[in-house]
Amino acid sequence: MLHVVLLISSAVAIYVACEWFVNAVEWLGVELRLGRIAVGTLLAAMGTALPESVVTFVAVVFGHSRRSHDIGVGAAMGGPLVLSTIAYALVGFSLLSRRRSLYLSGSAEEKRPPRSHGGEDAALDGRRLARDQRWFLAVFVFKVALGLVAFAYKRWLGIAFFAAYAVYFAGELADRSAAADSAGLERLRLQPRAATPAPVLIAVQTVASAAVIFGASQLFVRQLEWAGPALGLSATVTALLLSPIATELPETMTALLWVRQGKTELALANISGAMMIQATVPSGLGLLFTSWHFDAPLVASGVITMAAIVYLLVTFHSARLSAARLAAVATLYAVFAASLVVL
Repeated sequence: MLHVVLLISSAVAIYVACEWFVNAVEWLGVELRLGRIAVGTLLAAMGTALPESVVTFVAVVFGHSRRSHDIGVGAAMGGPLVLSTIAYALVGFSLLSRRRSLYLSGSAEEKRPPRSHGGEDAALDGRRLARDQRWFLAVFVFKVALGLVAFAYKRWLGIAFFAAYAVYFAGELADRSAAADSAGLERLRLQPRAATPAPVLIAVQTVASAAVIFGASQLFVRQLEWAGPALGLSATVTALLLSPIATELPETMTALLWVRQGKTELALANISGAMMIQATVPSGLGLLFTSWHFDAPLVASGVITMAAIVYLLVTFHSARLSAARLAAVATLYAVFAASLVVL
């Protein structure tokens, strides 16, 4: 009973902290004069992806058992799987529930007036969305390929993953196409009476809410780690199925909060930015500190993740994006869960 109470309490804490984090990180983007999308791909993603990266770091650096390393590698593979399927799908379901549509800027559909029965349509940059998926797919294919081979000095290729994220980070940081501004932003929760909040309070709220997200996520993960052995699941399966759902909860909740506010572009940017972190940082750690050898469930997770990204890439690139097509990617996660029964 205690585990159930802690599970629910930590989930509520994550949700509330994400509300404060979203509020703070948008003001932080204005203060740092970042591009609007970089607020999602960099600032929000770095905060919400912290729990998953720390799970991998602790498991592979401080864990000396085979089970610990299996959990670390599984977390590095499970995070991108959940983000590319469940997180995107929940955004789609949220839009459907609010009767809001999606269309891509530059497409013929952009000329349509906003629908009158459920909020404004969201104009998204399809080229940018497709570019993020291409970035991720290139890194992810390389990371899966390394899990299928063994050779001397393979572990040192982990440094290449850190370098790949540094290049991505620099590119996002340099993109000033649409600068973040304070128009329409909710007032800072720590300073609700000020139209322009104090920079120090923006920083305090950002760090404090991220710390709560991190702590509550770790508590959530520990409850699920208890559930794994209780259900008779292996360390790899626990890391692939249960732990990522917990550690990717901040990204998912942050994205859903932005959808609720009518900022779908930021929601999708947060997911794609978190995916780039999950594809590089945990993978680099896994390569440096483990054998990085994949068994059947890990290979299956890689195949399903790549299938999800190809589906999203085609959807974004062909200007056929819709809330229903976004929600449909959840079926791939169901396929993966079913495949674990066979494997």
